[in-house]
Amino acid sequence: MEFPFDINQLFSERVSILDHSLVAGRKSAGRPDLQAHIATVIDELGRASAKAQQLTAPITSASKLQSQRHQLYLLKDGESNGGRGMVVGFLKVGYKKLFLLDRQGVHIEAEPLCVLDFYIAENLQRHGYGLELFDFMLQHKNVEPVLMAYDRPSPKFLSFLAKHYCLTQSVPQVNNFVVFEGFFLNRAAAQLRKVPLKKPDGEIKPYSSMEREAVRQEQRALPWPFAPPHSPQRSASSQCSHSLSVGSSPSRVPPRVVPASAPGGNRDQSPQSPLVERCRARRTSSLNRSQLGFH
Repeated sequence: MEFPFDINQLFSERVSILDHSLVAGRKSAGRPDLQAHIATVIDELGRASAKAQQLTAPITSASKLQSQRHQLYLLKDGESNGGRGMVVGFLKVGYKKLFLLDRQGVHIEAEPLCVLDFYIAENLQRHGYGLELFDFMLQHKNVEPVLMAYDRPSPKFLSFLAKHYCLTQSVPQVNNFVVFEGFFLNRAAAQLRKVPLKKPDGEIKPYSSMEREAVRQEQRALPWPFAPPHSPQRSASSQCSHSLSVGSSPSRVPPRVVPASAPGGNRDQSPQSPLVERCRARRTSSLNRSQLGFH
């Protein structure tokens, strides 16, 4: 891919590594004019890659590279175009947190290095440039192809991986990423984490609405002076706040639930708690002592 400016002035190395700074070597550092040319090159490569993959929009651009923690490897041929050089292609990689399925269908959380975009100019394909660029990235990142994930690889890219790296058996996933057999076996256990299963719905938590209703029923069953029969009833909000008063916590034993009486039954027949019985006994004893003249 040729441009109207000098590619060798922008990219001094055969393979240049670009990140969010859009700086390729010392020449472009602090040179807004050169960085603008670099941005033009990245945008053109992104559009060409999207067209080759029949995508509706480019997934690689200078603005996206500036806002993401990705790296772009750019390969050039410095002797072409009358010595001004031309761009052969690029490879973009980055780390992604993924939720993957292993062979047993277990959900695994991992953050592997991913191939996000890969493009070699159509008229320069099948000349070994793609293999040169990919091998450079593997050596720079010190990673094996089987330990990587691949974002929506094209049929050409899958054939490339099968031919040069013997990656043929993929593990089916529910997202757009492709991983191959050996991804889960050859990776350290510390780099993989099983995703815990979601707790089943319908679990009754401490102090649920059912338990609060049972507490209210028990309070209504208490005799005078604890709950006078003709005293005004408290609002539902005050009753709820009483059942969750200071000192209550889910770690403590919840109040004893007293079954509600059947419709039309006698409320006085409902069983009373030991605390109520003791209070009633003390009150009766106090009344007897008063009647007998003891003070």
